[in-house]
Amino acid sequence: MPLVRIDLRRGKPPTYRRAICDMIYRAMRETFAVPDEDRFIIVTEHDEPDFIFSDRYLDIGRSEDLVIIQITANDTRTLEQKKAFYARVAALLSENPGLRPQDVFVNLLEVAKENWSFGNGIAQYA
Repeated sequence: MPLVRIDLRRGKPPTYRRAICDMIYRAMRETFAVPDEDRFIIVTEHDEPDFIFSDRYLDIGRSEDLVIIQITANDTRTLEQKKAFYARVAALLSENPGLRPQDVFVNLLEVAKENWSFGNGIAQYA
């Protein structure tokens, strides 16, 4: 059910981008109870002029390795689950591919269950 969009600067190798995808999916499985095979992830790379961010907002020192992760998911998670997810994804991305936690930006968009169609013109969760 989550749809993950990942934005980062152009130039990282495929193994780096794949590690980010794998670790985010693992964090969702561990903290959001996402089912097996519920994996829909889009990675978009940007040239430097098209990837604009503050390197110090909220006193967080971000680098050129910033990764912005936006997840659309059902509005069913508790605040504790969300906090656990944010912490887990930052920890996993620190392990592989080696991102600093300061460079992991997450935005969660929550929607009603009926706002999904996974194919065949059917609202599978409605």
